[in-house]
Amino acid sequence: MAEVSNKRILFKDYITGAPKETDMVPTVGTIKLKVPEGSKGVLVKNLYLSCDPYMRNLMNQPIEGQESYILPFFPGHVVTGFGVSKVVDSDHPNFKEGDYVWGITGWEEYSLVPSTDALFKIPFTDVPLSYYTGVLGMPGLTAYAGFHEICTPKKVLAPKEKVDLLKNKFGFDEAFNYKEETDLVATLKRYFPEGIDIYFENVGGPMLDAALLNMRVKGRIAVCGLISQYNLEKQDGVHNLFMLITKRVKMVGFLSMDHYGSYPEFVEKTRSYIKEGKIVYVEDFVEGLENAPKALVGLFSGRNVGKQVVVVARE
Repeated sequence: MAEVSNKRILFKDYITGAPKETDMVPTVGTIKLKVPEGSKGVLVKNLYLSCDPYMRNLMNQPIEGQESYILPFFPGHVVTGFGVSKVVDSDHPNFKEGDYVWGITGWEEYSLVPSTDALFKIPFTDVPLSYYTGVLGMPGLTAYAGFHEICTPKKVLAPKEKVDLLKNKFGFDEAFNYKEETDLVATLKRYFPEGIDIYFENVGGPMLDAALLNMRVKGRIAVCGLISQYNLEKQDGVHNLFMLITKRVKMVGFLSMDHYGSYPEFVEKTRSYIKEGKIVYVEDFVEGLENAPKALVGLFSGRNVGKQVVVVARE
């Protein structure tokens, strides 16, 4: 039974405020490249790791009554998140050595996955495997909402250096730098004079309040994230919820895991859209597991351009 060294990123301790690289600690352990017999587990070699804003919430001290949809990080344990991996050994009938998979894994070179409930076999390898950390893997759909066949927003929000990318590469009609705007309500009114039909919310705070005032009657809001609030010790309130009544707006929380049953259809359609050029996708790679903490922290300052991916090993 071979035993090899295993680079890992451990979570140091619960935090308040903005995350720092030092909140995560690189270390080296060992791991046996064999799944315990009868465990139904899967041993994988991690190739690509996904950096996502939701991971900041997993660094908070758990509060009774505020349970999350995903387990928090535990001090002294390996950071976990979505990733793309290759099966090294398996005691599960649905996975065999050599299979490529995506799902929840550890921030380490090799991971023993005890439960395969959140592990999915990769059906197509004629596209980059790293795409399964994002556009083909469903962990973070915000970046692709603008390209869904039934939802084509005309304007989006972005830092200044990304405006040209959104308009010239991704094909949006307009984009603006929210940091240059002093009145978000007026800004949205300027870009959406007839109101907003569909708003995909991933920001929260003042942006959500401004959007609520600019919704059209019977508009829809899908709430997938609230990134502006994650680093605040006291979160902003929402002041314009009365608009849900006066404009009969429907606002619903959105989690991709609720739709895992539709994954086969999703991945087939999305792969076709990529090949046809209907979806344009950009990745921002950081090489080396040891640089994963820097990559994750950079999400909250807008350092990345495109989906942030950590390359652990290339196939």
